[in-house]
Amino acid sequence: MDADLPVFIKPLQVEIDGTGRYRKADTVGQLAAMLLSSKWHHRGGTKFHSALMRSVEALEFYTDAETARAAFVEAAHEAGMHVLPDDVPRMKRVS
Repeated sequence: MDADLPVFIKPLQVEIDGTGRYRKADTVGQLAAMLLSSKWHHRGGTKFHSALMRSVEALEFYTDAETARAAFVEAAHEAGMHVLPDDVPRMKRVS
């Protein structure tokens, strides 16, 4: 894995720093860092483990960045976090 070559994703913002406080990610490395950070409190779920595995695979083989992103979004939802822009349509329906 070459840390100098970022694996880019469609940018997202995840509500990891508390309600209404979002952190942006543009690369799979940033997704993995969030998954492994102390801010991620829900580590026991299957979606968390899948997201971590997909992130490592994307970083190691420079492939499947969008699969890693999709798995991350599912893990964030499992942990009760909102993800923008993915959740905008759902949030509009609720309000």
